[in-house]
Amino acid sequence: MRLPSFQSALPMSSILSSTPSLYVVATPLGNLSDITLRALEVLRRVDLVAAEDTRHTQRLLDAHGIRVPTMAAHEHNEQGAAARICERLAEGQHVALVSDAGTPAVSDPGGRIVGAVQAAGHPVVPVPGPSAVIAAASVCGLPDGPFLFQGFLPPKSAARRTALESLRDVPARLVFYEAPHRVLETVDDFLAILGADRELVVCRELTKLFEQICRMPLGEARAWFEADANRVRGEFVLVVSAPTPPEGIPADAERILALLLDELPLKTAASLAAGITGLGRKPLYQRALELRGDD
Repeated sequence: MRLPSFQSALPMSSILSSTPSLYVVATPLGNLSDITLRALEVLRRVDLVAAEDTRHTQRLLDAHGIRVPTMAAHEHNEQGAAARICERLAEGQHVALVSDAGTPAVSDPGGRIVGAVQAAGHPVVPVPGPSAVIAAASVCGLPDGPFLFQGFLPPKSAARRTALESLRDVPARLVFYEAPHRVLETVDDFLAILGADRELVVCRELTKLFEQICRMPLGEARAWFEADANRVRGEFVLVVSAPTPPEGIPADAERILALLLDELPLKTAASLAAGITGLGRKPLYQRALELRGDD
C-alpha cells in the first residue's frame, strides 16, 4: 500500500487559518536572513503584529517590505496587550506575536498573552524558527544527552547561588541566558557552586557580526573574559557540561533499588529505579543481579 506524501509547503491561501488566530512567530536572533518563508508570509497577511519593541520589529518588517500595523506587547504591558489582542481576534482579525529576537514566550514576553488568548477560546498557532537555546545546544560540542534550559538566573548573587545549588547534580547540560552586565558575576557563581572542572561554552552574539563560541573549563572562564574587554559585550547563552557521573551506585539509589526488588521482578525494578534516579538502567540491572544473588 502506497502512503500519500505530505506537501512540502502549504498553498499561500492556506498560510492563515480560516479562524482568526494568534500566530507565535519566531524571528531572527540577529541575522535578518534567518527567518522562515512561512514566517514572512504570516507577517505579511496578518492584520496586526504585536511586538516586544515596535521600533525593533519595524526594522525587520521594512527589510522584507512588509507593511502591517504594529502594537507594543512587552513585559510591562502584557496584561493590557493580551486584552487588546483578544478584542482584535473577537473582531475576526489575525494577529502575529513576535519578540525582539528568537521565539516569543521563551525567556521573553508572550506567555501571558498566549494563555489569555487560549482562555478566551481563540486558536494559538506556532510558527517555529530561530531559538537561541537550540542554536547554542547544537554548537556547544558537549557530549550528547539531555539538556536543561534554565533561562535567566536570578539577578542577585545569593539567589543565583541557591538556584545553582538545586541544579548542581542534575545529570544534564545546563543552558542559561545572561546579560552582559551580569555575565562575570554569573560565571564566578558557576565556579563556586559547580566546580572548576566542569566545562563552560560561551555563545556570544549568536548569528550576529561578532558571534563568538568558545569552550573552556569553568576554572579558566574569568581569565578568558578578562583577556579582552569585548568578550563581556553582547547577549550570551552559557552552556555548562553535565556533572561527571559518580562511580558505582549511590547509596540512595541502591536503597530505592532494594525496595523495588522486594516487590517487583528484577528487570522491572531496575527500569523503575533508573527512571526515579536518572541513573543508567544497565548498572542498576547489574547491581540488582548482585543483590538477588544471581551474578
